[in-house]
Amino acid sequence: MDSYDRKILAELQSDGRLSITELADRVGLSLSPCHRRVRALEDSGVIGKYRAHLNHSALGLNFSALIFVTMREGDQAAISRFEKALLEIPEIIQAQRLFGDPDYILNILTNDVRTFQKLYDDKLSSLPGVQRLISTLVMKSLIQDRAIPLI
Repeated sequence: MDSYDRKILAELQSDGRLSITELADRVGLSLSPCHRRVRALEDSGVIGKYRAHLNHSALGLNFSALIFVTMREGDQAAISRFEKALLEIPEIIQAQRLFGDPDYILNILTNDVRTFQKLYDDKLSSLPGVQRLISTLVMKSLIQDRAIPLI
């Protein structure tokens, strides 16, 4: 990966809707080499997909919580059941398995506290293999969906 590839990636992170013509102009390449590079970045998996960034507040999703999950058991079957169940809950916008305690952190996004409480009581508390859930409410998001540094 050279400086042109990094420039292409930076521009696409900033605006994924750029046409190849606009992108080539911004990074200082002619159309064909720029197109070949973008295709190569896509084919290699460096560019995984393109998507729109949605404003959750404009969609009425104003309540965010972090849930720390400690598992009862750490065997592969328990982990697999738990992780499969997470995929069925669309309000979980990010889930990460951690080293140490807790075992997982879940980022939850809902309309309001009442909706969160229902989700917590009906779905989160009955996730398979869970020993303990600890939740904390997000006061303010400072950094979200930051572009990957390409230095």
